[in-house]
Amino acid sequence: FLTVAAAQFASRTGDLAANLAESAEWVAQAERAGADLLVFPELSLVGHYGAERLLDVCLHRDDPRLLALSALAPAMHILVGFIEEGPAAQFYNAAALLHRGRVVYLHRKINLPSYGRLIETKYYAQGRFVDTHALSGDWRLGPPICADVWNPALTPLTFLHGATLLTVPISSGREAVDEGFDNPGGWAAAMHFYAMMYGAPAIMVNRVGAEGDLTFWGGSRILDPWGRVLAEAGTGPEMITARLDYADVRRARAALPTVRDSNLSLVARETDRLIARLGVPDIIRNGE
Repeated sequence: FLTVAAAQFASRTGDLAANLAESAEWVAQAERAGADLLVFPELSLVGHYGAERLLDVCLHRDDPRLLALSALAPAMHILVGFIEEGPAAQFYNAAALLHRGRVVYLHRKINLPSYGRLIETKYYAQGRFVDTHALSGDWRLGPPICADVWNPALTPLTFLHGATLLTVPISSGREAVDEGFDNPGGWAAAMHFYAMMYGAPAIMVNRVGAEGDLTFWGGSRILDPWGRVLAEAGTGPEMITARLDYADVRRARAALPTVRDSNLSLVARETDRLIARLGVPDIIRNGE
């Protein structure tokens, strides 16, 4: 069994100290609830528009202020969103998995949106890898960030890398795309699809409140491997929890073997054939 928690709150834009202090309160609450894993929203330590103060709010992955969150509950895994300053002064929208006082895994957002009211390509370098991290036993975490799951190729790769639990920190405002797009409905559909299709529990964590021209609707949720909602938050600050049983993953994947039948070699072959037909330069094909 794995007890998971999701904490949605209204980050203060560009205020690292305030957001770290509030995060510490949620960590304490999750520890009292017996959580093995706590997931925060995308960019939880800086806010949605925190990058407007980029050089003031970025952190290196070994920053003592970041690691101090883990020291509050060493046995718990904590997934927190922040702006990482990587090598060569490159800045990433990142999620750090903290455990026993250190960063044990880091995901850099790959699919950076530049549409509607979303302008992430102005600030962030692009992540380049899809991978997973072993939590305990059979639980392996796949942690795409927000728009990563709106790239139809990335989430299946997470499961093909062995993920048995999907965590998706997001920063979804109602107005982000355009007035005709239903963000809450879209996320409900996407999370149901991925959990059900790949037989894996899923945790989506949104922020709440308002920042600039965006209104954040919360709605964080935890789903079982059949896509059924186990816990769902409202529109205000809240922590939700659920207890996950790996036996459910085994049953779901035995009944619907999507991962088994993905035929990765065929997908790779057809992708290369498509790239060759479209004449994509080798420098792009090699990811350089």
